Amino acid sequence: MSDMDQEGILSAWLERMTLRQKIGQMTMAERLSITPEDVKSHALGAILCGGGSHPGDNNVEDWIAMNDAYWQAAVGDEDSPGIPILVGVDAVHGHGNLKGATVFPHNIGLGAAGDPELVAEVARATAREFLASGLEWNFAPALSVVQNCKWGRSYESFGSDPELVATLGASYVEALQAEGVIGCVKHWVGDGGTWQGMDQGETTLPWEDLEATHIAPYYPSLEQGVMSVMVSFNSWNGDKCHGHRFLITELLKEKLGFDGIVLSDWDGIDYLDEDYGAAIRKSVNAGLDMFMISERWKEFIDTFERQVLEGHVDIARIDDAVRRILRTKLRYGLFDMPRPANRPGIGNADFACAAHRELARRAARQSQVLLKNERETLPLKRGQRILVAGKNAHNLGHQCGGWTVSWQGETGNDTIRGETIWEGIRALAPNAALSEGLDGSDADPERHDIAVVVIGEKPYAEGHGDIRPGDHVFVEAGSRINGLMNPLEAYAGTLVHSEVHPEDLACIRNIAARGIPVVTVLVSGRPLIVDEELASSSAFVASWLPGAEGRGVAEVLMGDYEFTGRLPTPWPGSEHKDGLLPKAGAVFPAGFGLTLQAAKHRAARFG
Repeated sequence: MSDMDQEGILSAWLERMTLRQKIGQMTMAERLSITPEDVKSHALGAILCGGGSHPGDNNVEDWIAMNDAYWQAAVGDEDSPGIPILVGVDAVHGHGNLKGATVFPHNIGLGAAGDPELVAEVARATAREFLASGLEWNFAPALSVVQNCKWGRSYESFGSDPELVATLGASYVEALQAEGVIGCVKHWVGDGGTWQGMDQGETTLPWEDLEATHIAPYYPSLEQGVMSVMVSFNSWNGDKCHGHRFLITELLKEKLGFDGIVLSDWDGIDYLDEDYGAAIRKSVNAGLDMFMISERWKEFIDTFERQVLEGHVDIARIDDAVRRILRTKLRYGLFDMPRPANRPGIGNADFACAAHRELARRAARQSQVLLKNERETLPLKRGQRILVAGKNAHNLGHQCGGWTVSWQGETGNDTIRGETIWEGIRALAPNAALSEGLDGSDADPERHDIAVVVIGEKPYAEGHGDIRPGDHVFVEAGSRINGLMNPLEAYAGTLVHSEVHPEDLACIRNIAARGIPVVTVLVSGRPLIVDEELASSSAFVASWLPGAEGRGVAEVLMGDYEFTGRLPTPWPGSEHKDGLLPKAGAVFPAGFGLTLQAAKHRAARFG
């Protein structure tokens, strides 16, 4: 179909639609707040399933049934609106909302791997499992360029280098969309550069720096034809991105020529103004096309309609937004698709298959970064009597991090399918033993030749992962922003790991004091200040959030595979408590990573 034919079809659709139907198409409601009947009566354009929001028992069959019901409501009979609906999910490291899906390393780990083809393979596997459950729209990848590791979303970033983020992000987009899933680059723009690393905070930068660091990574994905862009919660130089006409309309749409859907983040317009009508008109007039609404979507539609009828929003702006939504659905082929239950690949055998799990294991292997290896402590030997300890040694939830089954992630091994790092070591080393209580108190040089201590963070997502020293940060951040804030309770007050989790350092020291060499494996969503842990360990590995295949970590520890991971960000030390990733004076620079073959770093740049 030619572009002219396509635009003619869209014009015909727009002429037939009422104002309420157009606003309905601009509305994306959370599944917990709607029914199939609501989809039919309000002509809703899309549905999202937020983090941890899932139907029934959270199996493939439940997802297919849910998506089928919404589809039927939108197009199933003569009383339906006749425009098929999109259903979207944040599948940011595999289809993590769905229990039993393959869980890959988070982006920060893929950034450490630095392999565009690996990222493409992960995107393709994610797409297949996504399509198997009847979904169409993945709110990924994040093209955030993390600049302060206090930020609770650091692990959603591929790293601190705009080139690396651009390359890996475009590889993900191309593969995901080629496999038949709508991609969404986010968060437009500057989310990784906020003051103090505060989620939803203020990014204060001159235009040249914003463009070079935070906008440039989007260019390759836009050239790849990414179908949607999600706007960021943060502000730029005081003005909220959700109401920023220059960033959304003048730059993204007009200068860069993006003609797909620009959507809000979760209730993102609520922080523009205390008056809901004012918030709606500011965001619509700035250029937002679709609105992610958690609960009050009916109020949104009613208030939006009043804004139009009162002359605050021009109908031409509405038509532009709806044209973009329908254009995306048409390009995607949604109008020609059968109901989800009858689509090719639905419920297919690729879901969580052995090949996908092996891919996740390989991604975990490639993401491991060796930071220290005194006296060739690594690789481990199969015949060694290995004590495995630490709170993250046998905990799939901690290993996978946030956005896994639930928004904030899980603790324990009951809800995620895979292997813990301990289970991976045990499978390869018959003389390995798990410390009772995981604290290493049973370490004994007569029984143990070496210890692997797996330490790190507990799961978190978004602002709940922020590191904030106190409430004064809210006050100052608020003073910089022309709008509202809703800060979440932070993870901790400092990046110094021994102050947040003293039990980890105690475990390392307890074992080392008994003359047993310690290999420390740090499971975390960002670089942390671990000077003491490093000093107390004979070898040290940055494992990031390696996903559900812990054997991938074990395989490099055992020397079955080489350490090939390189730091995707500089590594801060005790003098970097402000969280800003140091351009000079880092404990380890970006690109650092030891190998087993040579006890010296290779700082070769990515690219």
